[in-house]
Amino acid sequence: MSITIVFLVLLALAFDFLNGFHDSANSIATIVSTRVLSPRWAVLWAAFFNFIAFLFFGLHVADTVGKGIVDITIIDSKVIFATLMGACLWDIFTWYFGLPTSSSHALMGGLIGAAIVKAGSGSLVLHGIIKTVSFIFISPALGLFLGLFIGVIVYRAFRRYAPMQVDHIFRKGQLVSAAFYSLGHGGNDAQKTMGIIASLLFSEGLLGDSFYIPLWVVLTCQAAIALGTMFGGWRIVKTMGQKISKLRPVDGFCAEFGAAATLFFSSHMGIPVSTTHTITGAIMGVGSLRRLSAVKWGVAGQIVWAWILTIPCAAAMSAAMYYLVR
Repeated sequence: MSITIVFLVLLALAFDFLNGFHDSANSIATIVSTRVLSPRWAVLWAAFFNFIAFLFFGLHVADTVGKGIVDITIIDSKVIFATLMGACLWDIFTWYFGLPTSSSHALMGGLIGAAIVKAGSGSLVLHGIIKTVSFIFISPALGLFLGLFIGVIVYRAFRRYAPMQVDHIFRKGQLVSAAFYSLGHGGNDAQKTMGIIASLLFSEGLLGDSFYIPLWVVLTCQAAIALGTMFGGWRIVKTMGQKISKLRPVDGFCAEFGAAATLFFSSHMGIPVSTTHTITGAIMGVGSLRRLSAVKWGVAGQIVWAWILTIPCAAAMSAAMYYLVR
């Protein structure tokens, strides 16, 4: 394995770490904002379940990213470098301004931008791109619906309980829901970097004639995203946990289970979705259950614009990086 390949694998793992760092708010925002766990224990809880996620999910998302977004035959070290740099730059930019955008779609945008510059639009796998882009809208809507649906069931089931009893029950219940959500986060997000590394190794002839995800790639990617989660993106925690809607433990429980169900479904279908989109939709759904004014729709609107801009902005940054390295 050449020095260039080693460098690019390390750069991909750095992106995976940044993904965990950037998206740690998604895993811990509700459990921190409801004061079930302190930030320190929350990130450790989330990081553990991020890491073990590979034991529960197949590698369908990694396959989609590796060969289902652009033609794998045009991928080389320059394309991978430009992809990762474009995605990392966009992640850093949005982290600085506290915007919970999608690291997943930043990676997709980076891959698309570099591929177009190298080989034109004919190198794009439209089926995979359309499926991924459509879930920019489907995943938050599904998260919102499931968060709302679970909230209705839970509220009706515990309507005769005193508020103190409900709070006591769901402070414990949120440990379970946060664990499930972190499993979904690790199972979907870490696989995107696995796909990028595997496509690089395949393009260099290091995987033989068939595309697959080596075990060492799986373990290092899961470890990188878990470490990123441990360090945490505290700027984004405030936006996710308090600015969209004030949450109680029961609300956090419903939002996390709604988002986790969406992520489990998406990972099973091999669709790389945004954990940010999903948990934001679920929080909005649960918040609107109390009353529509409980959701700060202006903040939600700013976040939606950041989602829409992610793929084209990351693609533009990646395209510029490919021009430079070429």
